Amino acid sequence: MKLADHCSHSGGFLFRWRSYLPLALLPFFALSLRDASYPFGSHGWNQVRELGGFLLSLAGLTVRIYTIGTAPEGTSERSTVDRGPHTSTRPASTRLSVTPSTSGTRWLPLALPGAGSLVPPVIVLLASLLYHERIAAHEEAFLEATFGDLFRDWADRVPAMIPNLRYVRPSSNLFSWKRVLGREFHGLFVIGGGFFVLDLLQDRAVTGGWQLDPVWTWLCLVTGVLFVVLAALKKFTSFLKVER
Repeated sequence: MKLADHCSHSGGFLFRWRSYLPLALLPFFALSLRDASYPFGSHGWNQVRELGGFLLSLAGLTVRIYTIGTAPEGTSERSTVDRGPHTSTRPASTRLSVTPSTSGTRWLPLALPGAGSLVPPVIVLLASLLYHERIAAHEEAFLEATFGDLFRDWADRVPAMIPNLRYVRPSSNLFSWKRVLGREFHGLFVIGGGFFVLDLLQDRAVTGGWQLDPVWTWLCLVTGVLFVVLAALKKFTSFLKVER
């Protein structure tokens, strides 16, 4: 098997289980908390570091929200069922999106800073590069088989990972909050719950006691309530359904 085919094949496995495989990184975060400490020995500086990580996470979520909210119909789907790039039964896009954010870069992984040491972010970043590279290779094989010269022309002009703002073009589609709310409430809760848990475990490792930080506690509760409400609306009503 050629290396390119191997990357695409392994990317198919990662694509199918992409919702769960990142959980394999949790042990690295747990190990980093064994020797956890506050920056400069100050809980205040630790809150500043956590806030920086939170803002970085929001920046990544904002990119996703803008891209999904302005994406044309038929350009994306969240199915984890992968039947291969060359089969007509695979849940697939019917259009190739080339604007707005996809006109600047083809893929860009983001790493979430951990609450322990600098080791987890580095591990997450390196793992993300490999993880997303394989998934991107698999998806590009599917897109090339589906769209042919249209995709190859777009890929030749657009950088694979490092954004090039010269190629970014504004979207002509109206922003759809319904599409965003129906698809991204998972990510918002992951951020809210993730920072709450990491802060709780770090404080436990440093002080030996359980301390509920009011900021992260409220953030976890609010995002948790939004998750439940939006999940219920999506499952039992047509409120979040986007008309084609």
